[in-house]
This record gives sequence, C-alpha cells and structure tokens, in this order.
Amino acid sequence: MGAVVADDGPSGVKAPDGGWGWAVLFGCFIITGFSYAFPKAVSVFFKELIREFGIGYSDTAWISSILLAMLYGTGPLCSVCVNRFGCRPVMLVGGLFASMGMVIASFCTSIVQIYLTAGVITGLGLALNFQPSLIMLNRYFDKRRPLANGLSAAGSPVFLCALSPLGQILQHEYGWRGGFLILGGMLLNCCVCGALMRPLEPPKKSEAAKEPTEKKVKKKLLDFSVFKDGGFVIYALAASIMVLGLFVPPVFVVSYAKDLGYQDTKAAFLLTILGFIDIFARPICGMVAGLKWVRPRCVYLFSFAMIFNGFTDLMGSMSVDYGGLVVFCIFFGISYGMVGALQFEVLMAIVGTQKFSSAIGLVLLAEAMAVLIGPPSAGKKRRKLLDATGRYMFVFIIAGIEVTTSALVLALGNFFCIKKKSEEPHTKEEAAEREELNKSENKSPEDAKVDSIEVEQFLKDEPEKNGEVVTNPETCV
Repeated sequence: MGAVVADDGPSGVKAPDGGWGWAVLFGCFIITGFSYAFPKAVSVFFKELIREFGIGYSDTAWISSILLAMLYGTGPLCSVCVNRFGCRPVMLVGGLFASMGMVIASFCTSIVQIYLTAGVITGLGLALNFQPSLIMLNRYFDKRRPLANGLSAAGSPVFLCALSPLGQILQHEYGWRGGFLILGGMLLNCCVCGALMRPLEPPKKSEAAKEPTEKKVKKKLLDFSVFKDGGFVIYALAASIMVLGLFVPPVFVVSYAKDLGYQDTKAAFLLTILGFIDIFARPICGMVAGLKWVRPRCVYLFSFAMIFNGFTDLMGSMSVDYGGLVVFCIFFGISYGMVGALQFEVLMAIVGTQKFSSAIGLVLLAEAMAVLIGPPSAGKKRRKLLDATGRYMFVFIIAGIEVTTSALVLALGNFFCIKKKSEEPHTKEEAAEREELNKSENKSPEDAKVDSIEVEQFLKDEPEKNGEVVTNPETCV
C-alpha cells in the first residue's frame, strides 16, 4: 500500500484524464455496482430466511433497509477516514468488512445476528468503498469527468441485472447459507478495486526546492465550511427532497402491473426493460454533459433530468394497460439514468476537488436523514391511499410531485441565489498552484527553486480564510 498520506487532494497535480485513470474508472464501476445492487440482490433470499427463522417479510426487509442506511448514513465517517488515512487503505479495509459480514452471516442462527452481520458490517464495508472510489475518480478525471461519472454509474443497473438472477441460482443450488458465503467471497473483489486506487504523485522537485516545504500542515478531518457555499446548501436540500420520490416507481411498478391483471413474470419483465434502458442512458448522458456548451450548465441539465423523471411519474400514473407501463419504464429508465449519471458530477462541479471528500459525506448523511424520516410516514400514507382507493395512480403522482419539487429547488435556487462563478481560481491557494504549474514547465531548476520559495512565503503570509489553513501545494500529499 505504501505510506499513509493525508488525502486532501493532490494539489498542484493535473488530472491525467486517462492512463491509470481508466483502471480507477473500472474499479469505481465495480464498487458502484456492488453498493447499489447488493441491497436489492439480497432480497432474493428473503423467502428462505422467512422459512428458516419463522418470521414475517417485514422482518427480513430490515436487512436491505439497514444496508442502505449504512451506505448513506455513514457518509461523514467515511469522509473522516479518507481525509485521515487516504482512499486506498480505507477501501481495502472496507472490502474486508463487506466480505466478512456476509461470510459470518452464513453461520448465523437468528435474524438479529443477520442484521448485525449482513446489515451493519457489510453495509459499512460497502460505504467505505463507495465514497472513496468517487473521490479517486474525481482526482483522475477533469475534462473527461462527466463521461467517467456516467460510465461508473452504469455499474448499478449492470450489477442489478446480474446479481439478482445469480442470487436465485445460488439459493436454488446451495441454500441461503451457501449463497451468503459465495457472495461474501465475491465481495473480496472490493479489495482488488481498492488496490487500483493509486494516489496521484506530485511532480518531482529538486532536493533544494523541497527543503523549505518539509513542514506538514494539519488538515481538517471533516470540512463543515462547505455549508458556507450557497450552491452546496441548495444541492443538499434538493437531493434530500429528490430521494423521497425517486425510488418509489421501481418498487411499485410490478405491483401496478399485477393490479391490472397481468402475470407475475410479465410484470417482473418491466424491471428488466427499465434496467436495460438505464444501462445505456447513464454513459450517454455523461457524454452529453461533457460537451463544451453543456458542461458549464450541468446543474441545469441535472434539474431537467429530475423534471423529466417527475413528469414521467405523472404520465405513468395514467397507464391503464401493459403497453402504457412499458412506455413508462422506457422513459423512466432514461430519466433515472440521467439522474444517476449527473448527481455526483454536479456535486463535484459545485464544491471542487479539495472539498469533495467532505461534501459527499455530508450530502449522503442528509439523504439518509430524508430517507429515514420521510418514507416511514410517506409509506404509511401511500399504503392507506392504496387501501382506500385501490389505485396506484396516486402513489406515482406523489412521487412525481416530490421529484419535480426538488428539480425546481435546484434550478431556481441556482438561478436566483447563486452568483455566476468567475473563471478565475476561487482562492489564492488555487491561483498560486496554477501559476506554479504554468511557470514550472518553462523554467530551469534554479528558477523553479526560487519560485517555490516565493510561493511558500506568499502562502505563509496569507491569513486563514473561512476556517481553513492555507497550505503549500508541495506539502498536500
């Protein structure tokens, strides 16, 4: 693994936009697939668990709920670990946790033990892999970052289409205990992906130029100054509203089809259509977001994707036959894929590389709070509404309104409340870094030495700004 370094971003190092970055992208694709698809794939074992322990379906559903709660709710913890130890060590430990949780769960004798193992331990392991992989992707890609985000996000539908049938095969051949054991072994691949996350190294300097920069700077483990950024606050609020309705249609669309009188297999095929469209929608959206004219307005493209998703829900509520539901799944797959491809790209663009490790943890925590607070009451209301009316139309309408509201909050908040950011660097630290990078290519070693000393002195004289200690680019890795 090499030495453990403070992982605040390789200041002064340009993103390679390729090279080893493609290996990092591959690892991020695998991690994203496991993180989002695994909680759903585990649900295929629920019938066996119900028969084994004599419990109800709601008791087994807690396994997936705990997995998702750990994935989202431990965001700040992951940020602290990454900022303290670095992405690669955190991911290696996370891979061991994810695998160990499923392996131990295969020997459990009660549902509570499975909550603690397959739920808490595996969920924590997946969280310790998911967040650092996105951070490393942000480090390795700049110009091609929208495309990279789209390709990595495609791991979610790909793995969902693969893990669910695989889980059924494992359950049929080896039972739930053997299936858990094999899945635990598969999760060890997270360690392989973690090993791919090689830290970026700063450009080599002469020994004389390094001497004045030996002093290390203490780094914040969790940077709350992101809340001073209006763009981040608006994004976090919009994302919290969005998650209330975004995941509702995929859960209810199968029941919707059954309620219309269609067979179980035909109803379940709707999810296959949705997932197949989603696989292609994410990378294509990433390519569009990377276009020269579109990228500076990526936040509005993200708002459009959410409005498109909400409008699709509203139109889907009027479906009266199987053909209407197929059309709904096609358009929902497109809009859902657009949201998945853009959500972290927009956050990266808002906060920048230096603060992304803290920002993503805080956003995931905000979404977790919304998921834990919102759906219990909203779910009961939806069930009561279904019982009272016997129609799924109103469930889809509520979901569409929630997602559309989040889109309006993001678009209008950015348009009216956020001033256009200057093309110039946001801080004097970034200005010094860029000036040093531009000059170092055309100067002799002696000139580079003088510039390094001058930049360091300039940064030392700069007072603390917004609670952050301004650091020398040479000492950030």
